[in-house]
Parts: sequence; C-alpha cells; structure tokens
Amino acid sequence: REDCAAEPCMDAPEATADFYEYLPVFRDFTNVADEACFTPMPDDWVVGVADVQQSTEAIRQNRYKAVNMAGAAVIASVANALKNRDFPFVFGGDGASFAVPSTDAALARQALAETATWVTEDLDLTLRIGMVSVADIRAHGNDVRVARYVPSDNISIAMFSGVGLAWADAAMKRGEIAVPPAPPGAHPDLTGLSCRYELIPARRGQILSLVVVPGPDARGEDFRAVVEAITRIVEKTPDASRPLTDAGLRLKWPPQGYDLEARASRRTGESIRARKVKVLAATF
Repeated sequence: REDCAAEPCMDAPEATADFYEYLPVFRDFTNVADEACFTPMPDDWVVGVADVQQSTEAIRQNRYKAVNMAGAAVIASVANALKNRDFPFVFGGDGASFAVPSTDAALARQALAETATWVTEDLDLTLRIGMVSVADIRAHGNDVRVARYVPSDNISIAMFSGVGLAWADAAMKRGEIAVPPAPPGAHPDLTGLSCRYELIPARRGQILSLVVVPGPDARGEDFRAVVEAITRIVEKTPDASRPLTDAGLRLKWPPQGYDLEARASRRTGESIRARKVKVLAATF
C-alpha cells in the first residue's frame, strides 16, 4: 500500500525477519506525522544505537568529517554484515540508530563492536554503542514504530515514531545497554563507505535545519497539523524542499576525506600510506 492517508494501516505484521521488507510505504511527506502510517515493530526485533562522545568539541576542532564518518560507519558495517539485507536505520550526523530482527542481532552486535574499535584506533574518537530488544523498550513504557517514506522509485527512507529510540540512546549513554568494543585491531567491513564530496555552499546565504518535536502535553493531531503546515509552506517555495541539486554535488581531486576513506577501506596488514595511494589512484 502506498498511501497511508487513504486507508487505515493494517495491524502489526507477525514478528518475522522480513517485517520491514513488506512494510507499507507512503510517498507524501506530509504524512510523516501521521501515526496511521507507522507500524509497531515486532517485540523480538533489536534496536542498536551509537553516538560519538564529545562530538561537539570534535566539530569545533574542524573534525566534522571524521565525526560524520564514524556515524556513517555504523550503518555501513551493519549493512555489510547483513549482506545488504534491507533494515531500517537513521543517520544522526554524530551517530546512528537502527533495528534488526533477532536472527541478525549477533551479526549487528559484532559489527557495532568492531566499528567502535575502528573509530577509536583510526579516527581517534570514542563511539558509544548499545543494543536492546524492542520488548525491553516496551517494558519501560516506550514504543518503537516504523514507516517507510518513498521519495522516488529508487530509494526508501525509514521513519521511526514513539520515544523508544530516544530512550535507547539515553540508556546507552547511561551505560545500561552498552555493548563493549571489540578487541584491539578489529576492523569492520566498511566496503562502500566514502566521504568524497566537497562542502555544499548555501545558495541563498544560509542553510537551515528545522527540528520540530512535540512537547510533553502536545496532542498528536495538533503536532501533525503543525508539521503538515510547515511542509506545505516549504514545498510551495521553489526548490526549498529539495535544496541539494546535482550542481551542488561537487567533486575535485584529490577528494576531501580521502584519508578517512583510506582508513575505512584498508585491509588487514595494509599500511595507511599504501591504501592512500590506492584511493588517490582510484579517485583520479
């Protein structure tokens, strides 16, 4: 089904590994605040969270690409561990959140642990990581619901609802669901991870990110109305809802972030210097 606003969403599917694959989708972004489009995640699924500690200070030191690389590495490592099976995830800039079926939990946990070690050894950052079952999240009075937004025929984007992910992130930072890093020298499979694009300049002087969250006493229908109103205003403004154009994606040589890509792609026993040469040759 492709229009959650047109008919009520079905009941939650059975707790199966292909739950996300067969999830209903929506194409109108104004439905992002419509709870009817979100389906409860099965209890036996597992949520993973990761966060770069002291990321604000690292960004002040102009290490934003390293911080972004650490967060993106979480998604890349889990995706490669799962052999690119589809799973819902959210990239947060300085971290990431995702969910996998219980059958893939061990693979995801290992990928998380190896990524934390790699981030420490190659990026000189600290990546906090944690995992918790959806059942445990609900046992603490929270929920995890998910939807699939399809902006084009080529991509779908996971959308999470409920405060379950926020609770898991806070629990991870308190050390309650922490996953220990892998032993020194561990390296996750980060195939496909790169950071080559140049900075994207503002076309109208400033790039604005607007974050809208409901207050503790907000009613669901009021929050949805606000989100829909803002979305309509933005979409009526030429290109405002799609600020990134082909022209804005610029590549040059040597590419920005080639050092980070070399660290992500080097093989066991391969020196950073040797891998840098290969990355430079490939990008040239």
